[in-house]
Amino acid sequence: MSDTNREIQELLVDYAGALRDGCIPSFLKSLEHEEAQAIASSRQFKDAAEVTRVLNGVAFADKAVTPNVSLFISRVDAKISSRLKKARASSRDKRRTSTKSIEKAEKRTEKPI
Repeated sequence: MSDTNREIQELLVDYAGALRDGCIPSFLKSLEHEEAQAIASSRQFKDAAEVTRVLNGVAFADKAVTPNVSLFISRVDAKISSRLKKARASSRDKRRTSTKSIEKAEKRTEKPI
C-alpha cells in the first residue's frame, strides 16, 4: 500500500487485501488525496468493492466468530437481581422504622389512667 498514484485496479487489490486482513483504516489512511477522489467518483471501484465484500464474506463465513454474550447477560442479570434485593431490603427497613416510630408516638400520646 505504499505506492502513490495507484490505478483503480491496484487500489481494488489493496482494498481486498485490507478487507481480508481486517485493516481497512490503514488502507484509507494510505490513500493520497487524488486516489481518494478517484475511488469516490469511480463506479467501477464501488461495484468491484461490493463484489469483494461479498466474496470475502462467503470465503470466511465459517471462520467468522459471533460474540458470545452469555457472560454479559448473566452479569447483567446478577446486577439486576442484586439491585432488586437491595430495594426490597431497604423498603422492609423503612416499613419497620415507620412502624416503630408510630408505636413510639402512640405510646407517648397515651396517658395513664
